[in-house]
Amino acid sequence: MEPLFDEFAAAYMGMKGYDLAQTLSPIPPADKPDRLRAVWLSTNHYGVKDDVTHGLVQALTSRSGYPREEVKDELKGWTEIFTAYWKAIGELLAVDGDSIVNGRASSWTKVYEAWKEMTMALHRGYTNHNFEAWTIPCLYTAGKYLRAFAIKSDEERSHNDAGGDGLEIRDDFDPEMEKHQQLRDCEQQLKRIFTLCLTDRAEITESRKWGIYAIINLLFKTYFKLNSANLARTILKALSTNKGNMPPLEAFPAAQRVTFKYYEGVLSFLEENYVEAEKHLDEAWKGCKKDAMSNKDKTLLEPFPRLQKIFLPLAQCIKRGDLHGFDLALQQGEEEVYLTLERGRDIALRNLLRKVFLAKGFEEPKNPGDAPIRKTRIRVAEFGAAISLGNREAMDSDEVECLLANMIYKNLMKGYISREHGIVVLSKNGAFPGTGV
Repeated sequence: MEPLFDEFAAAYMGMKGYDLAQTLSPIPPADKPDRLRAVWLSTNHYGVKDDVTHGLVQALTSRSGYPREEVKDELKGWTEIFTAYWKAIGELLAVDGDSIVNGRASSWTKVYEAWKEMTMALHRGYTNHNFEAWTIPCLYTAGKYLRAFAIKSDEERSHNDAGGDGLEIRDDFDPEMEKHQQLRDCEQQLKRIFTLCLTDRAEITESRKWGIYAIINLLFKTYFKLNSANLARTILKALSTNKGNMPPLEAFPAAQRVTFKYYEGVLSFLEENYVEAEKHLDEAWKGCKKDAMSNKDKTLLEPFPRLQKIFLPLAQCIKRGDLHGFDLALQQGEEEVYLTLERGRDIALRNLLRKVFLAKGFEEPKNPGDAPIRKTRIRVAEFGAAISLGNREAMDSDEVECLLANMIYKNLMKGYISREHGIVVLSKNGAFPGTGV
């Protein structure tokens, strides 16, 4: 373990949180592909705790002399963490079929449980051993992989159940709960980390609150995977209650801000609050563009060609109000696109109808010098022609009226339909809420 502890000591003495978190990664560095195997072979179950204690002290001693008295208690916490990390590495190597573990049987559930022990030891480091706030990237690393291992564990159990004789029938059996058993447990662990960060009362420069959005984003991803997006609102409520003691969102890394705003937008979509949804998603998009501008050699999505292929056409069609193009893009990515993005069609339709409204122009002023007033009476057939662009068959007037009525009901368009005259009478002020028109 000597090389691992040398990396730990360098990060620890330099107070480099992200480097410190890398020493707890279950993924070996690209330039050290055998690191996990080397860590596992460096000790055994009988001597691991003593070896970890000795290794940490030696690594720190070689850089700064014997660790100061006030650091000794902190080292006890790191000893617990790296002891648990070593055990988790053994389960991970075993589940991957590595020969160095002597064919010992493992499973993703065992990997999850071992990684959870390490995550809990890390949590105790802050509550019992006075870990400083600069180490909080370790919490995100632990939580991120805890979630990944929980998903693998649940998938493994589902596969095994499907191959067996069937599930035991019992009165309190909940198939959905069983399907995500480990992920639901993971959600509880992530909530503990969330509370740990949120309730920290240290000065803001030394506060664990700087880890809050990274953990919130992990919770959001977990809730959506569990089909329990409504639970995300409890997190937002807790965040809002403590907002006065929080650093501003703008002070957090761009990736955390953009992800947070994206999920806020999706939650608003689910609640059919489209104006609020567009606001959050627009803020996320502006964050993406700002980040891309700071990296002029590449756009934000270029490192993720699969995401770019799926989502970029949808975003472009929504912005243009290209309803037909949106439908085609949605069909092409239907297996991977979130159900909530289907609701983006309403925004694309609103933008298309708004273009028709703007194209009508202004009424002739009654008196010279009067402010121009937009024409607010538009024939249903004109909207129908715009909606049918690119389609082989035109929509009949009843279908068009139905779409328009839904837009009015959802407050994406203000006005009413006069069926007798075949027109839509739009509001003179704020005909399309959230657009400035």
